[in-house]
This record gives sequence, structure tokens and C-alpha cells, in this order.
Amino acid sequence: MAKIIPFKAVRPTRDKVSLVASRSYQSYTSFERDSRMNYNPYSFLHIINPGYKYQKEISGEECYKLVRNRYLEFKEDQIFIQDDSPCYYIYKIVNRMQESFCGIIAAASAEDYKNDVIKKHEDTIEYRENTFKEYLKTVGFNAEPVLLTYPDNATIAKIISKTVETRAEYEFTTTNRDTHYLWKIDHQQSIDKIQEAFSSIKTIYIADGHHRSASSYLLSQDVKENNTTHQKNETYSFFMSYLIPESDLKIYEFNRLVKDLNKLTKEEFLIQLDEWFRIENRGTEFYKPSKPHHFSMYLDGEFYSLYLRKTIYEFTDALEELDAQILYKTVLKPILNIEDLRNDTRIEYTHGKNDIVSVKSMIDNGEYKVGFGLFPASVEQIKKIADEGLKMPPKSTYIEPKLRSGITIYEF
Repeated sequence: MAKIIPFKAVRPTRDKVSLVASRSYQSYTSFERDSRMNYNPYSFLHIINPGYKYQKEISGEECYKLVRNRYLEFKEDQIFIQDDSPCYYIYKIVNRMQESFCGIIAAASAEDYKNDVIKKHEDTIEYRENTFKEYLKTVGFNAEPVLLTYPDNATIAKIISKTVETRAEYEFTTTNRDTHYLWKIDHQQSIDKIQEAFSSIKTIYIADGHHRSASSYLLSQDVKENNTTHQKNETYSFFMSYLIPESDLKIYEFNRLVKDLNKLTKEEFLIQLDEWFRIENRGTEFYKPSKPHHFSMYLDGEFYSLYLRKTIYEFTDALEELDAQILYKTVLKPILNIEDLRNDTRIEYTHGKNDIVSVKSMIDNGEYKVGFGLFPASVEQIKKIADEGLKMPPKSTYIEPKLRSGITIYEF
């Protein structure tokens, strides 16, 4: 059963939260990062990019130590405060399309990750796991929660519904027109009900953050081995998570872009595709798949619809039914000779929130030769793949919500 506990968050003061909060570091261009850091001394980017202060690129252990220093400075300057007692935090995002996401920020057990109470559906890269583990060990905090999803629960939903009727601790809107809210739950009765409700849930699934959760587990084992007075509820035995009900999860596809046709002519390529798909040339008409096992393709200025020949393709398990896996097994690997989806420089990914026009543009300007559009996976597919102990290909899902960094920080 899931062990999801409250914690004492370090967080910005109410008057500065909108200035502190940032997107993930990688989502900014270098120009955007510099602009924000030039004019906003409170941005969390100053903590995670400490080399900016010295106008120097810094990496590795030296960078981690400076991250720790910048973080401590934010605390010393009272930009960050820490709650006096363990709390749960309700976090709600309403985006520009008026889609709403609402869940609970809490600490999840690293042992639950190990024992598959918290289940995974994507592979991780060992190098990245260990790199982030060393980062966490040096800086001593985590500012970006792992996104977990759980079956809709009436008890938790009732507490959330009642809490969001009150004034939020934070309420601010970002420049991309998303509005963020945060409420603090510090009443012991409500805390007990939430913890008990989660303890009745048999399985929770990682929606986004496989490397972060893997690194947190490695950290817990590393520190535990060197702590002669280890107790089961040490802060390093947990990691910060944002838990939302399955009904609130929004899943987009990742489309694929490939730089060449593996020395095939356009006609030879289409003939090889014909083995696996019914192909229809749709000309300049924009086509986006409307159901599983249908794919769109953009090649040489034209759109195509590709319908999988189900009499040919064999569905042996949950993974084989996933469109990202189907495309890999029928096209990317056998025809285009792309075996390593993580490291092959001939393939690129763009998430489905980007309009299909962006795929067309990158091919029309010569960056790529062919693009494939996929139908998004469902929550049920993700759960089934995880339950069968299987792993999706990389970039199979783009999942929302995406939280801002620096709003709640978990220390260990």
C-alpha cells in the first residue's frame, strides 16, 4: 500500500512566489534564460544556473556546490521560508484553454518505488540516474516533483474540493496565461484522512519523472548505507511528488521526425511501407490520426494517412499495442535503420501540443525528410504496460500538467 506523507516545504513568501517560480531549465532558450535573470533577481533560475553570476559555464561538482550556495542565500534573504509542521499542499493549474489540473504535493516513499507500489512504464539511463543522484546529494533539496497518478478516490477528492473553496496561499498567472494556485493543508484531521486514503491504494503510477524518481531511490540507498543511525522515516527515504487522479491526467503524443530515408527513394520507401500499412495520399490536406494504430506521415510536401494492417501485425502484449512501439517495429527499425531511439541523431521528437504545422515546417525547410504523427496513448495503456513490467520506447508520451520549479522545495 502506498506511503504518501506530508512534509515541511521550503517555499517562497507570498509576495515573491510569481517572481521565483520558473519552468524547467531545459525549456528556456539561452536568450530567454538570460533575459529573465538579467531583470529578475528572485528567479529560481539563479539557483539552478549559478554560473550566470560569474558569466561562466560551470558543470559537475563545482556547479552543484554553487547551486547549494545560491539556495542558502535565498533562505538567508528570507525569499524562502519553511513551514513549521508537515503539510500536504494542494496545487491547481488552470491553463489558457481553461483546462484544470488539481492534485496534492507530498512525499512519496523510495521503498514503494523499489517494491513496485509506485510503478514505472519507461526505461531510464543509468548515467543520468547517477548524475542526478550526485546532484541531489550535494544540493540537499528537490524543487521539481515527480508526477504520479492514482485511481480517483472519493475521500481525497472531497478534501480537495472543500479546501479549494477557501482562499489560496498562492495565486498567480504566468506570461503564458496559466494560473497557479496553492493551498496548505495543516489540519491534523485532514492530514490523517489523506494519508489513510493513500495507504488504501494498492498501486500508484509514475506519469512523468522516471529519472528523478530513480535518482531519489539511489540517493536513499546511498545515504542509508552511510548512516549508522538510519530510521525508516528519514527525509532522504522519500521524494517530492505531485499526485493527481487519473481523470485529471492529460496525455499528448510525441511525433517523430527523421533526417533521411536510409538511402531509399521516395517510391522505394512507400513500397516498403505498403507491407504494413494501407496508405492514402492526402496531398496538402492536414491529416492528424483520430484513433489508435492510425498514423500520419508528411513527406515531400504531402500528407499521408497510414492505417496498420492488423492481419499482419501481431499483438502479443500491452507494449506491442502501443503506437510508438508499432512505428518502431514496422518503420523506424526495419526500413529506416534506426535502432537506438535514445541516441540516434537521425531522429528527433516534437510533442503533440505543438501544432502539426511545426512538423510540416521543419520538413519543408530541409531539417528533416519525413515526419510521423501518432495518436496519444491512454492512461489505461500506460497502466497495463507498467503492470506487465514492460517499458515504453523513449518519448512515447508528453504528459501534463507541468509544474513550475521553486514553488515547493523538499529538503533532505
